Amino acid sequence: MVVCFLIHTVCPLTALSPAECRVVYCRVFGPEEGVLAGEGRQLSALAEAVPGEEAPVLQEADVGVARLRAGDPFAQEMSAVWLGVQSLGFTLVCQPHENLLLAQGTLRTLTRLCLDHLHLLGPGSEVLLRSDRIDVLLSRLLPHGQLLFLNHRFAQSLEKEVSAYVSK
Repeated sequence: MVVCFLIHTVCPLTALSPAECRVVYCRVFGPEEGVLAGEGRQLSALAEAVPGEEAPVLQEADVGVARLRAGDPFAQEMSAVWLGVQSLGFTLVCQPHENLLLAQGTLRTLTRLCLDHLHLLGPGSEVLLRSDRIDVLLSRLLPHGQLLFLNHRFAQSLEKEVSAYVSK
């Protein structure tokens, strides 16, 4: 199960001081929601633990997996799958027994949809104003935090649904 999805800022590590990392969007799934409510400082620490470098396109984006120790900010050990695209980092925090390849594929799909339809990297983009659209993407791709195996037909129908919702 996915516990948390984050969109946060990333910069080359030499240019980023710990105080400059920002959590732009966060969605928590399941019982951990109450634990993380109001824990912005700890989520910033989580985002800082996920490295990132600038990358020009999604195919060349930095991607990786990190093991999070118990107690920072989760009560038990977790796995974080991250993807850095230019100045944004996208992170899925999963339970340690999850299929990390499936999580990585889901994260790539989610990142592509966010970048294509929400124009997150464009000038003047405001992720906070588009949080409802990100919630719709998450509810389709990660219902209640469950990773789904996506076939081609479902991916196409999701693409059409997202396009219709965004055009409203």
